[in-house]
Amino acid sequence: MSERVTEEGVEARYTETDGERRLTFERDGRVATVAQNAEGYAMLKVRDGPDGDELERYYGFDMALDHVAELLGVSPRDLPVPDAAADMGM
Repeated sequence: MSERVTEEGVEARYTETDGERRLTFERDGRVATVAQNAEGYAMLKVRDGPDGDELERYYGFDMALDHVAELLGVSPRDLPVPDAAADMGM
C-alpha cells in the first residue's frame, strides 16, 4: 500500500514494506521518515530518510511529527498526513 499527499511545499509518502510502515516527508531537498513496525504497536523511529540513520524514538505520533517538522524547517501543522498513516504511534 502507498499513498502520497502534497501541501504547503511538503510531500508526504506513506508506504508499507514487509516489516515496516513508513511515512516519509520531503521539502526543499530535506527528507525525514517516521517508521513503525508492520504490526503498528512499537515505538516510532524518526530517520533521515526511509532507510536512513535513526535519529530518535517516540511513543507518540505528535512528538515524532514535531521532530520531523523541525528537521524540515516547517510547523508541525504544515505536515500533510495521508489517511493511511493517521493511526501511527502508540
